[in-house]
Amino acid sequence: MSDSPEVISQRNAEVVRRYLRVFETREVDEFEELVAQDVLVHGAGIHGQGRHYPEGAVLTPGLSHCRVQVDDLFSAGDRVTVAFTLTYTHDRSGRDLTMTGVKSYRLRDGRIVEFWGETDLYGLLRQAGLVPEQIPPF
Repeated sequence: MSDSPEVISQRNAEVVRRYLRVFETREVDEFEELVAQDVLVHGAGIHGQGRHYPEGAVLTPGLSHCRVQVDDLFSAGDRVTVAFTLTYTHDRSGRDLTMTGVKSYRLRDGRIVEFWGETDLYGLLRQAGLVPEQIPPF
């Protein structure tokens, strides 16, 4: 007997929650269990393939001590969509910087096989003093 759609949705939501916890623990080896090796990644100008994309996001130089807040999560079948806030410590200044985002994950057999999403990288860079407060005219 196969699992009900509700059970599959709950299980997939937990996989995504575990995935997000890796941003806090930085234990990227856990991705072997959670993310397909050939995961498809879309967003922020990237349409790539490979687990190295999310691993690189976790191990971003200059940012440490990430705290993840799940602001909203919706799971239905093989899809999970999450709105979240990441709070990092900026290593150079010691200040907390926040970045919000929304991602939509597709899962198969308990692993993330594709995700689409956007994060507010400009806002994060602005808080770090790396880009101007106001976007200049194009």
